Amino acid sequence: MTALHHEHPTHEHIHGPDCGHSAVSHGDHVDYAHDGHLHREHSGHWDECEPSGHVSHQGHEHWHGPECGHTAVPHGDHLDYVHDGHRHAAHEDHWDDH
Repeated sequence: MTALHHEHPTHEHIHGPDCGHSAVSHGDHVDYAHDGHLHREHSGHWDECEPSGHVSHQGHEHWHGPECGHTAVPHGDHLDYVHDGHRHAAHEDHWDDH
């Protein structure tokens, strides 16, 4: 799974530990959930950090929801759940890696 590189040119807000947005570890960087999408710092600017393609999380038996204990992150028209170092999103009858 690769992330699309879409610069967010008008993003004036600086994300960090005290910015008030959910921070999500994502590979070698941290994404911040803001305005329904995820931002990451990249070479002095902020990029949208969205996966490309459809990646199903095989063997994920746990069902996420309000009482599951994992952090819910607004992402577009749905919620992702941070679990085992990545984000899961419900898709049909399975969970996708985001």
